[in-house]
This record gives sequence, C-alpha cells and structure tokens, in this order.
Amino acid sequence: QVQLVESGGGLVQPGGSLRLSCAASGSIFSINFMGWYRQAPGKQRELVARVTNDGSTNYADSVKGRFTISRDNAKNTVYLQMNSLKPEDTAVYLCNCNINRGFLAADYWGQGTQVTVSS
Repeated sequence: QVQLVESGGGLVQPGGSLRLSCAASGSIFSINFMGWYRQAPGKQRELVARVTNDGSTNYADSVKGRFTISRDNAKNTVYLQMNSLKPEDTAVYLCNCNINRGFLAADYWGQGTQVTVSS
C-alpha cells in the first residue's frame, strides 16, 4: 500500500505565502514524477506544477514566477512554495505521484488540502 499525506493548506490574505508538503509512504521502490493539481468549485482539475525524478519542472502559466515545486527524494516528499497568492488560487490542492512499486508504476493521489486566499 502507498499513502500520500498532505499538509500546509489554510487561509491567507492576497499577496501572502503558503508552503504545501506531501509525503509518500508505504511500499515504494522509486518515485517517477511528483506534482500538485488543484480543483476549484465548478472548475476542472488542473495541473499546477510537476517535478520529475531528475529535477525537471513544469508549471501552469498562471503560477509561473510565483510558485516553486521541489522534492526531497530521501524523504519521498514534494513541496509547493506558493508566493504572491491571489484569490483565484483558491482551491483544493491535491498531491499526485507516479510511484514504482517494483513490478509496475501507478498514479497515487493525496486526500487534498484546502487553500483559501481572501481578505
């Protein structure tokens, strides 16, 4: 079994910062890519940022220059540093990892953490 546990969401004023964390645990051989998606009410889930196992990153255009994704391979953890937050960043943020368990690789999802940007 594999579990992804997220933390770090909350309420922040526009212009503020938050840091999300997602730790993977369980029967893990290796982790291919790690990323964050978000879903706002009435909207489709969208990719926010992703980092591969060699450190390559990609971001949604809407967050470039404001968000930074990073990973700690020793801890099987991915982080999302969010700066200059805007009300339109309000959403449930979900961690997504592609994990190799030795015989196959599969996508796993966290339970989601709420980020609310409001004054």
